[in-house]
Amino acid sequence: MSTLLPALVTGSPVSLLTPLVLLGRVGQTVTPEVATPLVDPGSLLVVLDLLGIVVFAAAGGLVGVRKELDLFGVLVLAGVTGLGGGLVRDVLIGDVPPAALADWRYLLAPVLGGAAVFWFHPTFGRMERVVLVLDAAGMALFCVAGALKALEAGLGPFPSALLGMTTAVGGGMMRDVLAGRVPVVFRGELYAFPALAGAVVVVLGTASWFPVDLPLLVVSLAGAAVALVWRLLAVWLHWQAPVPKGPASV
Repeated sequence: MSTLLPALVTGSPVSLLTPLVLLGRVGQTVTPEVATPLVDPGSLLVVLDLLGIVVFAAAGGLVGVRKELDLFGVLVLAGVTGLGGGLVRDVLIGDVPPAALADWRYLLAPVLGGAAVFWFHPTFGRMERVVLVLDAAGMALFCVAGALKALEAGLGPFPSALLGMTTAVGGGMMRDVLAGRVPVVFRGELYAFPALAGAVVVVLGTASWFPVDLPLLVVSLAGAAVALVWRLLAVWLHWQAPVPKGPASV
């Protein structure tokens, strides 16, 4: 005890921790509690990925049904739509084997979405507006998840935003090519731009120089909201991306 009092007077960092150790139970050390984040980044990525996969798989399966494909064809389009963008993202950032192949949940999600559309396609066909909203929601979830995973892999802001957009539109592009039609993102539809905008919001909101330290969940919701609202407004107000005017010279 006589050696403890001078140490308390000096106020050195090591000496100030000594009473905490002595006052703890025998054989235990009292350590300061560390605040836990509002949302675990890894868990949030998985949830966003799985939700986006199911929604995109349903939209891809509906395309297969309208092309009069069999069950296998519908499931293939559902799987490509739900997993394509994420596979491209994971390969580009070197996360191999991709989560879609290493985690059984990622393979089950598009099967469930595609099978639901195959068996209940008359119901989904009558819910055209609902399908559009779900597709926009899937795009919003994927652009956020893609940007977050790219940032987690150590990429810079610009590549992370681009990978967020790629995650959102990659599966749909593969689906359209397999279905024998020009991809939606190339036909004037405002789809890629909202996805890029949502990814940019995530990149800016998580930047170290951003003036406000926002929770990850808040940043993710803000990015998804920007992408979702822009896409829905574009659908309902018939907004189009710029296209060339006049005849093209060949």
